Amino acid sequence: MFWNVFQTEQNYAVLFLRLALAVAIFPHGAQKLLGWFGGFGYKGTMGYFTQTLGIPTVFGFLAIVAEFFGSLALIAGFLTRPAAFGIAVVMLVAAVKVHLPYGFFTNWFGNQKGEGYEYFILAIGMALTLMIAGGGAWSLDQALVSVFAIGS
Repeated sequence: MFWNVFQTEQNYAVLFLRLALAVAIFPHGAQKLLGWFGGFGYKGTMGYFTQTLGIPTVFGFLAIVAEFFGSLALIAGFLTRPAAFGIAVVMLVAAVKVHLPYGFFTNWFGNQKGEGYEYFILAIGMALTLMIAGGGAWSLDQALVSVFAIGS
């Protein structure tokens, strides 16, 4: 049923995981949508996605939405599972389409041309866990279930 998307438990480990993923992803979404943190903003990001990477416009738009609004949703714990799914998909596409040729390791010391995919494995693992567990403690998902006795 639709309401199952909100089901979660009072789990503080999931809360910490949810917030960690949100904090890690938010700056990337803000770069892409708003140009914050040295990013290129919506127009520049869409140009890179569509012209350089060959990503269709609709998927580029969904990636920006998933990173920016998905991270905000994770902070609030609202629609945690769909938000985590969107972020997982973006991370998978980025790992395969951009970072796979550079190997496993993040470029900590500037010894390689690009960044590897290890960060993306972590982000995908975090997102998958949230898709399974839901928002956990202090989430709007949990509050909705409690207030409206969803699933009872």
